[in-house]
Amino acid sequence: MVPMRLARALMFGATAIALVALPGSLSAQATSAPEGGDLYLSRDALQDRLAEFERIAASSSYPSDERSRARAETDLLRERLAKGDFKVGDQIALRVEGEDSLSQTFTVSRGPALDLPTIGTISLEGVLRSELESHLQRELARYIRDPQVRARALFRITITGGVGQPGFYVVPSEALLTDALMSAGGPAPGARLREIRVERDGKVIWGGEALQRAITEGRTLDQLSLQAGDHVVVPEPRGGPPMWTYIATGVSALAAIASLVRVM
Repeated sequence: MVPMRLARALMFGATAIALVALPGSLSAQATSAPEGGDLYLSRDALQDRLAEFERIAASSSYPSDERSRARAETDLLRERLAKGDFKVGDQIALRVEGEDSLSQTFTVSRGPALDLPTIGTISLEGVLRSELESHLQRELARYIRDPQVRARALFRITITGGVGQPGFYVVPSEALLTDALMSAGGPAPGARLREIRVERDGKVIWGGEALQRAITEGRTLDQLSLQAGDHVVVPEPRGGPPMWTYIATGVSALAAIASLVRVM
């Protein structure tokens, strides 16, 4: 029997391949991933994308649903450019060569800021994820000669609905949405993957054709402008999980009991 986790992964991969770009999409510049395969959107890229979405939102030559989507993403981009990416509770996996006390995972505190041993508080206000390493390099250079810095941003999202293990997950910002779903045990059999949505403060910020297109383009969580507290909802199968999932679960439980009995 194929292990349940592997079965979910195979099913998710097959379903993700089936998500194809639809006609009538927004302009290529606005919807495609950044050139060069960058995992994070730079400030220049954010500004270019903002200008493009503002143009689409203001143009009557685009369908109303595309103008609405453009206005929604415009709001996301403006917030990032004004406030930066970091929220209280985010995590930063930091590595500073030759500095053991600075080579660990730190939690972002109020400010937002990073409180480092022997160094003190470093402000992260207005800093984008794409700017994190260079920002920390400049700040640490005030205390350490020629610091060699590596930094990775992580944040917490909620994943619920038709997944193996709904709950809170700390995910790297350069991950794909499909990676985040696999961290939650993968989609349940029959989950309505084409109806996945992302909510913020109870409002849908991504969904429908726009999100499907972003998934097929391989856009990272950073490129989707996701942040701490966002909620990924995977609609469950209509009418509940297929009967074979209960059978598979029962067989797995019996196998586990049999193994325990043998050990005893």
